[in-house]
Amino acid sequence: MLVINDQVQLQDWELTEQFMRASGPGGQNVNKVATAVELRFEAERSPSLSAPVKTRLRRLAGRRWTRDGAIVIQCDETRSQARNRDIARDRLAELIQKALVAPKKRVKTKPTWGSQQRRLKAKKVRGDVKAMRGRVSDQE
Repeated sequence: MLVINDQVQLQDWELTEQFMRASGPGGQNVNKVATAVELRFEAERSPSLSAPVKTRLRRLAGRRWTRDGAIVIQCDETRSQARNRDIARDRLAELIQKALVAPKKRVKTKPTWGSQQRRLKAKKVRGDVKAMRGRVSDQE
């Protein structure tokens, strides 16, 4: 079980871990030991998350969201399988915590009288500057 917060806990059946050989440096350890982890979370079928949270999670996950509604997180940062597993689980927990935070509704406000006056004054000054750019007449 993966505990996200007091209200949300992911059951073991929702998470699938698969281990594979990692790429990159590491010498013969890379060729012998499956240290990289691929963590798969069945987000669409999860009873732990509400529909709005799933929608936000889908947007936050981006390319990690699969067509069948799962989130796939890969980690091969360290040479330790256990550490890679912990990192992948932490990333998933962080992603879900971000999705749990509902965005604030924007409250429309009217510009203050002073800000309107400053804006109009700046426009008038700019217009006067541009008006002075014309040709000079020889009538004087």
